[in-house]
Amino acid sequence: MFKTLLKNLDLKLTILFTLLCIAFVFVPPLNDTPTRTVIGIPLMLFLPGYSLMATLFPRKEDLDGVERIALSFVLSVAIVPLLGLVLNYTSLGIRLTPILFVLSTFTISLSLVAWFRRMNLPTEERFIVPFESLLKFNLGQNVLDRCLSIVLIVSIIGSSATLVYVAVTPKTGERFTEFYILGPNGTISNYPMDLKVGEAGKVIIGILNHEYENVTYELEVKLNEIIIHEEDFFLMHNEKKEMSFIFKVTKIGENQKLEFLIYKGEEIKAYRTLHIWINVTVGSQ
Repeated sequence: MFKTLLKNLDLKLTILFTLLCIAFVFVPPLNDTPTRTVIGIPLMLFLPGYSLMATLFPRKEDLDGVERIALSFVLSVAIVPLLGLVLNYTSLGIRLTPILFVLSTFTISLSLVAWFRRMNLPTEERFIVPFESLLKFNLGQNVLDRCLSIVLIVSIIGSSATLVYVAVTPKTGERFTEFYILGPNGTISNYPMDLKVGEAGKVIIGILNHEYENVTYELEVKLNEIIIHEEDFFLMHNEKKEMSFIFKVTKIGENQKLEFLIYKGEEIKAYRTLHIWINVTVGSQ
């Protein structure tokens, strides 16, 4: 049973890992974790080349282990841009879903072809990954071969570690908070600038945190310098809050100032301010 499981285990793991990548992209809550990026790197930089290399060289005499690993990286670096170029000239475009579909189909299909080619060879000629003796992996017969093999392996491990670090470490860009006011229909128009006394006006207040940190905001709304609303709320990085705000003006007059202010953290000075001018007339009797 165990020996049966070990047959073509490298190809089985290639297919399983590809399916795992699909799960981490589309299945919540897996698709909201940094693990998705780490899981996706082998699918971009190793598995497509490995499946192609396994298809082209099914015999164990064709290549040794180090050459297979190196070719897998090299072929992947060549294959992925070519597939992206093909997608660019289709209606699908270079987007996550089409790229994942093409890479997964390519990798799984070639893994199955490699599996078929191996099974058509005599058992003693088939390439197998000696999982039970990887620690005794043969790096070459002479000193030069061993040194070159060690340098290659260290380079691959170092490059992979660097890619993982860059992928999972977010690049800090400009820190700012989006603060905006929309009309009642959710667009930058039809603001309630002409009202009757006692008539309700409505706007939509939007705040989006791009501060690369979690922030507690305080919202303050003033009408003619008099505070008519206060509210505190907490937003994580890239989290957005939109809320409807309804107000009434009881004083007749032109150019009455409705002002919106947000304060960040413990700051005393307003972080962002917006305002609209309102003309209020006598209502119909």
